[in-house]
Order: sequence, then structure tokens, then C-alpha cells
Amino acid sequence: MLSSVRQLRWIHPAWVVAGVTFLALVGAAGFRAVPGVLIEPLRAEFGWSVATISAAVAVNLALYGLTAPFAAALMERFGIRPVVVAALLVVAAGSGLTLVMTAAWQLVLLWGVLVGLGSGAMALALVATVTGRWFVARRGLVSGVLTAGGATGQLVFLPLVALVAQSAGWRAASAGVAVAALAVVVPVLLLLRERPRDVGAVPYGGTAADDVDPVGRGAARIALTGLTTAARTGTFWLLAAGMAICGATTFGLIQPHFIPAAHDHGMPATTAAGLLALVGILDIVGTIASGWLTDRVDPRLLLAVYYALRGVSLALLPAVFGPDLHASMIAFIVFYGLDWVATIPPTMALCREIFGSRAPVVFGWVYAAHQLGAALMALGAGVVRDVTGSYDVAWYLGGALGLVAAGLSLPMRRTPVAATAPAASPGRV
Repeated sequence: MLSSVRQLRWIHPAWVVAGVTFLALVGAAGFRAVPGVLIEPLRAEFGWSVATISAAVAVNLALYGLTAPFAAALMERFGIRPVVVAALLVVAAGSGLTLVMTAAWQLVLLWGVLVGLGSGAMALALVATVTGRWFVARRGLVSGVLTAGGATGQLVFLPLVALVAQSAGWRAASAGVAVAALAVVVPVLLLLRERPRDVGAVPYGGTAADDVDPVGRGAARIALTGLTTAARTGTFWLLAAGMAICGATTFGLIQPHFIPAAHDHGMPATTAAGLLALVGILDIVGTIASGWLTDRVDPRLLLAVYYALRGVSLALLPAVFGPDLHASMIAFIVFYGLDWVATIPPTMALCREIFGSRAPVVFGWVYAAHQLGAALMALGAGVVRDVTGSYDVAWYLGGALGLVAAGLSLPMRRTPVAATAPAASPGRV
């Protein structure tokens, strides 16, 4: 059958692949919007504590991150399309089966393990793989757009999920997200292709020499070798530490806990969900702009600025909560939306610059740190809420961590690994 991508002669096939990847990331991210909305409904129905529900969120976040480096290696071994289709099916199964759960361990298994593994098998490992294979020019911009797709998908569904949960119950909301993930399978099967050569093209802005051969075997070995190679460099640990703090202050703190925190201050859940949706919309602008800047400005400087401003904004958040919307809360939402995952394009750029063709796998490990940080903060913030009756300590801790991450960004060295460690040449995987 003639490739559907090849038929679109009026546009370079790299943009078609990028578009389908965007849809896949949004579809997989949909269920990740549910935790913050459903904490209160689950507490009301099952009597589970915030810490218990947060434990399931923490497992989800941790597996989401730890899957990434192996997913990047699996995409090299088996191809992008089979991995993405399998991941979407696992996400749909995990979200759909929550309809019949009756115990907390089932929440951890379905919401934590299955959805964590499925969404982690795509996530930003998919972004790094697609941009690395299909683009030479505009990599920073494309990575920003695709990153925004994944992050925005976790937020723009929130008002709809909150409305459905409020009017028809949390099970209806979970079922809807499962259907959304399944719907994305069709365009992935029809339009997502592995490499430019498959449709008689070359990478956008590159030549045939930039379309490198796929890895033939050993996905686990590739992932572990990428880690051991990267771990010899100080920059890897600085990137990983910064990303751990990035995850803690976004997916671990704001995403699951902003809505219940707003509820503590008298704000309706639907209003708080609408604010997070606005974060998702603004994230598109901020992350694309960050990708554009990454092509032009030292990525280390960008990271330092992003983290510092994020830390200051979190430290100010407890003072702006209240039952009604006001200018200071809107200002926080606008800033946080623009900064939500603006850190990803410069981090990807540093991985490509330093680790060469190993960059997708290395970035997978860096992103694993991102999700481990998110998992620890998701659980920790839930415990803080149960013990103190307030989230204030968690917000202040997040603010301090943001300033620490800013300090870690500037000392990074941009020397390619091959220049200092010939045995770990990025040309061999």
C-alpha cells in the first residue's frame, strides 16, 4: 500500500510525522490530567486519604520516567509505530479498567503501573527520537512544539474532565479519556513512519547521510550503555538534577495538587481546573518560544532563567490563593503556563550537543530523573497536606528547589563526550 505520508506531496513528510506525533502525545497525556481532578471524588467515594491517592500518582510518575530510556531503545530496535500503538493501548486499558476498581491497590496497579508504563513508553523519548530522525533544521522549534503537545494534553482536558466528573461521576471521566487514547491509534497506524528513507525523503534540512541506520538488537543493552556512558560526565548529573527539580515543581506539585489546594481555599474544582487548562494553552506558546530561543541562545542560560523565575513564583503562590479569581492568581497562571516545560528544548539541545547519536537514550535517563523528582514531590505534598492540613510547606519547598536548579544550570560543560571519552563514541550504539 502506498504510504499515506508520501501522498502528501505539498508538505515535507517530516511535518506530517511531527503532526501525528503531536496527536499521540496529546492522546496519551489525556489520562494524566485525571489525578488532580479526581482526588476529591475518590476521597468521597472510597474514603482514601490524599497520601494514599498520591502514592498511586507517585508510582505513575516514577514509571513514566523510568520507562523512557528503554522506550527510546525499543523504538530503535522495533520501530516508532509499534511502540506507540502498544503504548496507547496500555494507556487505554489502564484508564478503562479503573471503572471497576474497588480497592486502593487496584488504583496503584491501574492508575500507577499500567498508565505510567504506557504513557512513559512515548512521552519525551518519542519527541527526542522523532526530532533526531526526521529533522536537522528546526530541531529546537519542533522539540518545543512536540513537548508542548505532551504537556498541554495533560492540562487542556482538565475543565472537561472536571465537568464530566461533577455531572456524571469520575468513572465517566475515566472512560472518556480511555476512548480518546484509543482514537489516536488510527492516525498513528496510517501516517506515522519510521524514517525519511521509508517515504523516499531525507530529514528536513538535512541530507541522506543524516538518515542513520536503525539499531539492530539489544534494546536493554542500548539503554544501559547510554546511562553508563553519560554517567561519566558531570553535565549529565547536573542535567538530571535540574530535571528532577523541574518534574517536582510541575508534574509532582502543581498538576496533581493545585486543584485540591485551591479547593482548600474555597475555589470550586471546575474553576481551578480551568486555570490549569489555561496553563496548558499558554504552555504551547512558552515551549515553542523556548524551542525558538534554544536555536539562538545558550541553553544553559535559558535553563537558569526558567528555573529561577519558577522558584520565585512558587514561593509567592500561598499568598495568592483564595475563593475568587483575582489579578495575582491570573498573573501566576500566565507565568507558570509560559514556563511549564520550557526547560525541555534546551535540555534536549544540550543532550544532542554533548552525547550525539546517543542523545535520545541519554535524554530518556535525564527525563527519568524528571519523573522521579515528580513522584517524590507528588507523594511528599500529599503527606504534607495530611499532616499539616495545608499545602503551604510544599509550595515553599518547591520555590527553594527552583532556585537550586538555576544554580546548577550555569556550570554545565558543553564538551561533546567523544572529545573527552573516545571509548564512548556517540557513533556506536
